[in-house]
Amino acid sequence: MIEPSRGTRRVRAEFLPYSPPSIGQEEIDEVVDTLRTDWITTGPKTKAFEAQFGAYVGAPGATSLMLNSCTAGLHVALATLGVGPGDEVVVPALTFAATANVVEHLGAKPVLADVSPDTLCIDPASVASVVTKATKVLMPVHYAGHPADLDALDALADANGLHIVEDAAHAAPTWYRGTMIGSRANLAAFSFYATKNLTTAEGGALTGAPERLETARVLGLHGMSKDAWKRFDKGGSWAYDIVAPGFKYNMTDIQAALGIHQLRKLAGFHRRRQEVARAYTEAFAGVPALQPPTERSDVVSSWHLYVLRLRTEHLRIGRNAFIEELKARNIGTSVHYRPLHMMSFYADKYGFAPHDYPVARDAFERMISIPLHPRLSDVDVADVVDAVLGIVADHAA
Repeated sequence: MIEPSRGTRRVRAEFLPYSPPSIGQEEIDEVVDTLRTDWITTGPKTKAFEAQFGAYVGAPGATSLMLNSCTAGLHVALATLGVGPGDEVVVPALTFAATANVVEHLGAKPVLADVSPDTLCIDPASVASVVTKATKVLMPVHYAGHPADLDALDALADANGLHIVEDAAHAAPTWYRGTMIGSRANLAAFSFYATKNLTTAEGGALTGAPERLETARVLGLHGMSKDAWKRFDKGGSWAYDIVAPGFKYNMTDIQAALGIHQLRKLAGFHRRRQEVARAYTEAFAGVPALQPPTERSDVVSSWHLYVLRLRTEHLRIGRNAFIEELKARNIGTSVHYRPLHMMSFYADKYGFAPHDYPVARDAFERMISIPLHPRLSDVDVADVVDAVLGIVADHAA
């Protein structure tokens, strides 16, 4: 049980990184073993990881498609559904740019919806207000590891004949009403980036109906009818065809070697994240200047991020100054994210104004992501709490 102290204003001797990876000797040994084999690109370990991850999340057919990033997964998912010029894809205003960028890559239009004030996931009511005859896909983001309201989004999709592609970059492992994200027939893209709950340094996965995954597999490797494993393994054939102008998105066995052991540790990583999140929430609850994140009662968050929002009316400093104060106390932070409509490319192209998505903008201006990862010790957690509460006390309005 973590029992952080409250606002002692002790400054750490060493800097606490925001989100370092949790790599052990098992991962290192597996990578070395891979380097000593004949397969370092997509091969047997990638295939094994695909089956293991698919089984873990309960994916249809107990399989998945490993790719070199979640961005690749989102891109291939939309391409698999035939998204192109003239189509619209609804995405949340508060997300990493990749969610909308892949829509642009396909010549389609990303249409923004605001987010819910509690979870900061896409707001179904806002989605309903922007759906048009040109809408083809709804792309919710399970923000910070909290699942979006999939029942409400399913109802909208069914009523309007739309596809759903889940941006599950933060959602390993996340449960929505007893069901793990990644287990549904619609396509869902996961991230295994260095800061994620499970990492392959760079990498991602796609889950969904097996027939969709097979199309995505072809598109994810140049549009080839056979991948390298099928061509170069014993008994394989050199002959292949190009059936579509695909992409170069395959995962390597070196990456999969990391993922195989990360997946085995994921349940333990998740328990520690839950412990740290509980400690933060207990420490910050009832502090007028702080708004801890929400976890609704019918879900289980992966707790990929702990996004603390400041109530700036109770403080004499704003968010950016608060971050600088944390840095001075040797606490690393980040911000997730600057809303899409406040990014110059999207603002210039579509004429967005900063106030267009008020919930996303308000959250952005008040949010700080504080350290949350399995390597945090109880002392580390106490240091973060002490730093946050100390700054609040020093700068109370």
